[in-house]
Amino acid sequence: MDRREEIRGRAWKYGDDVNTDVIYPGRYTYKLLTDEEAASHALEDLDPDFGKKMRKGDILVGGWNWGVGSAREQAVKCLKFKGVGAILAKSFARIYFRNCLNEGLFAIACPEAVDAIQDGEEISIDFEKGRVVTPAGEFPFEKYPAYVMGLVEAGGIIPYTKEKLKNRREERA
Repeated sequence: MDRREEIRGRAWKYGDDVNTDVIYPGRYTYKLLTDEEAASHALEDLDPDFGKKMRKGDILVGGWNWGVGSAREQAVKCLKFKGVGAILAKSFARIYFRNCLNEGLFAIACPEAVDAIQDGEEISIDFEKGRVVTPAGEFPFEKYPAYVMGLVEAGGIIPYTKEKLKNRREERA
């Protein structure tokens, strides 16, 4: 597992109730696309510049109820494949938050930080200290428990489970 203590990137700030059909347009849901093709459609209806200007490790910043809508995993995967470092929001739709963890994408709820962040600013998320660092100040968030950090750092629930099973087999041998 790759220990990630901090993510640093440019903020891409959006509003409240950004739904899964805007994150990953529904017209692509039933098409067989490569990871790169899926990533190319991330947020294209909300922000046509995102796909052209986003840099690997950049951080999405959303308002209340980020990821509301259907439970489609593509709405998380397209962002992960694009290279988004984390999503920071005031709150998350429950299933979207869980899909982030299952797919290995950090999702942090910190309303105070979201209010302080301006679009395009360089920000960082310090997982070790449980804080978001912005030009306007530092804002604490509830840190992930160790097992959740492990799950996300492993790349999601499938790689995490495979690693756990492999280690269990090796211990028995």
